[in-house]
Amino acid sequence: ADKSGDEKALLTKYGPMINELLTSRAHVVVDQEKKKGLEYITKYLTENPTAINTASGLVYHETVAGLGKQATLESTVQVHYHGMLTDGTVFDSSVERGEPIKFPLKNVIQGWQEGVAMMKVGGKATLIVPSDIAYGNNGSPPVIMPGATLIFEV
Repeated sequence: ADKSGDEKALLTKYGPMINELLTSRAHVVVDQEKKKGLEYITKYLTENPTAINTASGLVYHETVAGLGKQATLESTVQVHYHGMLTDGTVFDSSVERGEPIKFPLKNVIQGWQEGVAMMKVGGKATLIVPSDIAYGNNGSPPVIMPGATLIFEV
């Protein structure tokens, strides 16, 4: 008997249904992550009245005012940061590595481009970056889930 023909018939019959199921499950995960992020942002803004919620959805909360120059998209910046998930899990930290990171501002996620450009040299801020201006619906597996909101202390 021709088993490859049977396998092809099964794949043709059930493949589209399996894809539809997997896609719908992925949408559920993304929607749950986005909901958690929105709840985190709402609570943060309530507890931190000086935080700014920009048009893009970024939450910018200056914790130490800088006195130096302000970066532009064309700037190369050097920063120390902690990157966290909304549950407090640290996923990346230049502080823990013991050295700041230097990069062209235009080469990072939109939330960083906007938030770091709002800072002045010597300042510190918390940036809460919703997925739409971070890693979107794809995330950055395995650590950053699709749809995840990220928190950075910069």
